[in-house]
Amino acid sequence: MRRFIGLRWFTIGLIMLGAMVNFLSRQSLSIAAPTVIHDLHITTQQYGWVTSAFQGAIMLQPVVGYVIDILGVKTGFALFAFLWSIFCMAHGLATNWQMLAGFRGLLGFAEGAFSPGGLKVVSEWFPAKERGLAGGLYNIGPSIGSMIAPPLVAWSILNYSWQASFVIVGVVSLVWVALWLIFYKPVARHPGLSAEERDYIVSGQEDFLQAKGTRPSILAILKRRNFWGIALPRFLTDPTWGMLSFWVPLYLTTVRHFDLKHIAMYAWLPFLAADLGCIFGPFVVLFLQKRGLDLIDARRGAFTLGAIMMIGVAFTGFVQDPLMAVALISLAGFAHQTLSVTMITMATDLFPRNEVGTVAGMAGTCANLGILIFTLELGQRVDQIGYTPVFVLLAVLDLLAAVVAWTVICKPKPSAITS
Repeated sequence: MRRFIGLRWFTIGLIMLGAMVNFLSRQSLSIAAPTVIHDLHITTQQYGWVTSAFQGAIMLQPVVGYVIDILGVKTGFALFAFLWSIFCMAHGLATNWQMLAGFRGLLGFAEGAFSPGGLKVVSEWFPAKERGLAGGLYNIGPSIGSMIAPPLVAWSILNYSWQASFVIVGVVSLVWVALWLIFYKPVARHPGLSAEERDYIVSGQEDFLQAKGTRPSILAILKRRNFWGIALPRFLTDPTWGMLSFWVPLYLTTVRHFDLKHIAMYAWLPFLAADLGCIFGPFVVLFLQKRGLDLIDARRGAFTLGAIMMIGVAFTGFVQDPLMAVALISLAGFAHQTLSVTMITMATDLFPRNEVGTVAGMAGTCANLGILIFTLELGQRVDQIGYTPVFVLLAVLDLLAAVVAWTVICKPKPSAITS
């Protein structure tokens, strides 16, 4: 029974909580946005610059991932989690959009630890056949954090102030830092890990993915086709998450005429759907594997299914019923996480463990570059073109990403993994 209820699942629960507080802090601004925009007299274009500051800074994920690879996931993750907690609380000091943008940039840099840190834990703690499910579980964290943000931030604003909401969220993150430092230990040195479970983990990992030799340079990784097979689909699909995280509350306020209480009631639903997508994607992979597909093709199949579901999201701007619009936006959350978790986890299938943090960080840079371009263009043009063509574009980009996944990724050979 240890292989099913072992310590590795407690570990992934701990990293899931870290992902939750990570996204709780980054999501807080979008919920507070109507109030902050009003109080600080921020225009839609300036709000686009504020959100772009976050995206520009989080593109430094390769630096963060490299630091985590060097320091180890325990120390590295704790360092960046402490920083993002402090930077989140500092948002309450902003008196204009420039200061707010500066704090968002600092937050974005520190929060770049989420993807490389989480994937490094998955690669070290799980055998190959469980990595998809483990990746899906820890990727529930972002959705839970984004679900908690609307009621928590709205409650904080209604009872205290928008400044206090950022302080409260920052304190929640600091609590997780303490839990992480107390409970997390690596596989090789965890005193509570049985020999049976340790052998189960190690024996189930591919030999060619074990850390061997020196860590390659970033330039060497950039020359690998499989890196771009992961990075380009993330560049094309992550604007959907940017829309959910930064723009949906503003859309519901300005187009669907929701007030703060309605935002608290409905803005968390897309993230509940995203939670379900995090579990649905790995189960699709297992379903396809049982029917004869290898691991890489099964992940690409799940990715493609998510892209096809995004077609429904294209109709969001055409429906008249506000609740139907919320339902279609929730479909976007479900479809996006179905495909996203499979592509993120694929880094652990294609690259050795001592490269995973760096690769995940670099792929995260591409993903956030997609969000950065998207949010800059949206801030510039949404007042002129509206949101309807935006939802259509998101569906088209996801379908294009599926084509890239099938044509660019090559199934690795053990002898060629470092070529």
